Amino acid sequence: MDIKDWQQEVDAWISQFEEGYWQPSSMMLRLIEEVGELAREVNHQFGEKPKKPSEPEGDLALEMADILFIIIAMSNSLNIDLEDAFARMLAKYRERDSERWTRKSKS
Repeated sequence: MDIKDWQQEVDAWISQFEEGYWQPSSMMLRLIEEVGELAREVNHQFGEKPKKPSEPEGDLALEMADILFIIIAMSNSLNIDLEDAFARMLAKYRERDSERWTRKSKS
């Protein structure tokens, strides 16, 4: 599935509701909320704050997918083509950071 497909899937989901897309500020707050949930789960699994025995195990992948959903929804609401944006971002990294780190030796 391409990013364009993801954007279409999210649009189809949101478009079935009268409320439609939230305002960008509301989506930004939702994104921050979801990133906080991911941070909490990472802290529980890898950090200094393990969960209480009574708390259920979290799902890092699902938390990351929640973040993707909000980013895609926000992009759709602002008419941003994420595939194009992602390609431009990778080009920027390839140019700017190509010599920043030690490359693995080819075996």
